[in-house]
Amino acid sequence: MRHYEIVLLIHPDQSEQVPAMLERYKTLITSGGGVVTRVEDWGRRQMAYLIQKLAKAHYLCLNIECSNATLIELETGFRFNDAVLRHLTVLTPKAVTAPSVMMKTVDREEARKAPQAATA
Repeated sequence: MRHYEIVLLIHPDQSEQVPAMLERYKTLITSGGGVVTRVEDWGRRQMAYLIQKLAKAHYLCLNIECSNATLIELETGFRFNDAVLRHLTVLTPKAVTAPSVMMKTVDREEARKAPQAATA
């Protein structure tokens, strides 16, 4: 089995359905004998350019280990799901479990906003 990193851009109106989608993808991977090594929810972010007249999207990052058949089934599901605006699958040499640079940025932004909300 190979290691992959998958980044999903999900329609911002479907943000509340992200946990259910994530569970569905996780069960698909584990039922195929794969392993989910890391899941990161980067939240809603501004996109560099408009996609389907949308300026924001909900970002997810998954690091998985699965067979080729499971990966094909996953990507087919992404293609036919209207909520998934874009997806990118990258082959990685080994399993990644450490937080990504993007997740560290998200954590820093949340930490910066927390004291401001407490004082207001």
